[in-house]
Amino acid sequence: MTDTDFASLLCSRLCHDLLSPVGALNNGLELLADEDDPAMRDQVLELLADSARATAEKLKFFRLAFGAAGGYGAMIETDEAKQALAGVLAEKKVDLGWMVADAKLPKDAVKLLLNLSLIAGDALVRGGRLDVGAERGEGGIELAVRAEGPRLLLDPNLRAMLVDGPAGKEGEARTAAAQLAHALAASSDSSIRLSDPDDGLLVMGVSLPQPDGMIG
Repeated sequence: MTDTDFASLLCSRLCHDLLSPVGALNNGLELLADEDDPAMRDQVLELLADSARATAEKLKFFRLAFGAAGGYGAMIETDEAKQALAGVLAEKKVDLGWMVADAKLPKDAVKLLLNLSLIAGDALVRGGRLDVGAERGEGGIELAVRAEGPRLLLDPNLRAMLVDGPAGKEGEARTAAAQLAHALAASSDSSIRLSDPDDGLLVMGVSLPQPDGMIG
């Protein structure tokens, strides 16, 4: 798969996730143009506000998870990542536990953590709890994501992409985040560890080497 193909997959994933809130904005504007009842107009305005908020939250998240936020080699504020993740999880009825002590982490570590969190959040079909952690030590940075809920489904293709990467397979929009996560881990000579499918919960972990200048 070429870099262009991969970029197309990421764009397709972003467009897929934005289609619903942007479509709701369009429908709301059409209703507002034809509606004269004050009570109904208030309901439509509330719909427009919710859709605009959802669109903004998704864009904020994808900017950090998929984009080049902060420039190359930048450090990213972890509180910004937390807020972005909380925004996209709000509509999924997922409780977020954030266990990241460092105020800043390298951009690629944050991107990897957010992509793993996105995948785990999507696996919580009926909601649940998502715990996200990162710990920095002299040996490197440990990233961990744990998901648990009443109905937990991780597509086998996503699992394979996280562990093995493309490996000659044709990617698709729904595996784009997993492919990016694998690439980010591989770029640091690391790999993504996953819990057994029969465990009843999903745990993903990555050990990243310590970037120069971060020990302190």
